[in-house]
This record gives sequence, C-alpha cells and structure tokens, in this order.
Amino acid sequence: MVLIKEFRIVMPLSLEEYQVAQMYMVTKMQQQNTNNTEGVDVLESRNFEDGLFGKGRYTSKVYRLQSKAPTWLSTFAPTDALTMQEEAWNAYPKCKTVETIHKADNGHSENVHGLNKQKLANREVEIIDIASTSDDYWSYVIGSNNVDFSKFQSARTGRGPLLQGWQDECKPVMTAYKLVTVDAPYWGFGSRLEQALIAGERALFLESHRNIFAWIDEWYGMTMKMMRDVEKQSIPLYHEEPLESPF
Repeated sequence: MVLIKEFRIVMPLSLEEYQVAQMYMVTKMQQQNTNNTEGVDVLESRNFEDGLFGKGRYTSKVYRLQSKAPTWLSTFAPTDALTMQEEAWNAYPKCKTVETIHKADNGHSENVHGLNKQKLANREVEIIDIASTSDDYWSYVIGSNNVDFSKFQSARTGRGPLLQGWQDECKPVMTAYKLVTVDAPYWGFGSRLEQALIAGERALFLESHRNIFAWIDEWYGMTMKMMRDVEKQSIPLYHEEPLESPF
C-alpha cells in the first residue's frame, strides 16, 4: 500500500527569510550530525536555469538514518531503504520522496500539490506546530533543541513567544507543505517500514523547523550569497556577534 501524507509546517517567517534560514539550518545540522555514513550529506549545490522553474538554486541532499532506526528495522531493512534523497530547486523544491511547496499563508491551502481525486482521497493531512514537542521514538533519536517557544522571543526581530493560536495571528507567516509518498515493497514488513519512515520524516520536519526558529538570531540578516560562501568554505556556523549583511 502506498502511503500519502501531507505535513504542513507554519513558520513565523517570510518566504525570503525561510530560504536563507533553511540553508543555514541544513548546513548547521550537517556540521553537527554527519559522520562518514550517517546524517545529512549535501551532494551538490549550484545555480540553475530552465523553462519550468526559471532561475534558482539546485541542491541535492541525502539523509541517512540507518543508525537511528529501531533494532527490528535496521536488522531487516536494506540500507538503501533507510536513505532519503531530496532534490530541491530554489525555495520551491520538488523532491523525489518529498514534494514541497512554500506559500505565504498559515497552512489553510487545501491542494497546493494539485493532486487528483484518487490521491486526495488517500492523502492524510497533519499540521505540525513548531511550538510543540514530541516524545515518540523518532523524536528521541533525532534529538530536540529543548527551546520552550511559549517563552522564547527573538532578540533581533522581536518575534515570539509562540502562544496558542499563534499561526493565525503572526506576521510575517508562511507554510511549508511537504507531501511524503512512501511505497516500501518489502514482503513481510513493508507496512511497518512505511509507518516507521513516515514517523521518522515527521520527527525530522519538526526538529529541523524548530531549529530554524530557535536559531533566528544567528541567521537573521544573512543573505543567500553569504550562505553560499559558507557552504563553499565549510565555515562553522556559530558566531557570538550578530552578522551585518554588506549586500
């Protein structure tokens, strides 16, 4: 059975800010978590231009979760079953396993991916609140920044705290609509594998987007050019003084 799940992650950012913040988050998490065989690996990052997307930035990433999987899963599942490859174009990625659309709204667009009636009927929607935390298995092994967003306020932007109903009140606001399609044709445990991968994706989306907002005072004021320079030079993404953009 093919599982179709749409995660909607509302963020207190503009679309332009999110593009920088996402690159900062991926690069920092890569520096923190990647060893020779595990974590996030950026395979390619380059400018592109074509008739479908126009001009933008192409990035190819691989997420390897072998060591983070439950024992029953890592024992029986092939290594490549626990590897997710994502190809993204600019700020509006279309991915091999995750199709993402970013919109300047608060998560109420009903069919941003243009699904047909059959896929819409099979699709399950979940809104992920970055102000929430989770204590399930995948959230435990992926980690948590432990920031209480009900008390957090950005020193540089004044955004926060995120109280109940914040998605309907904050400005700016945008949503990442992530459509995850999982088909694991492994006899005997395919259904369990699909459910495990969906849970792993959810935990990864929650933690990565919590990090984006928790680190806002680190990346705010940076430009895409600055982030690309960081990517090329593998500069550690920690600084004590706020960055002032010269661009």
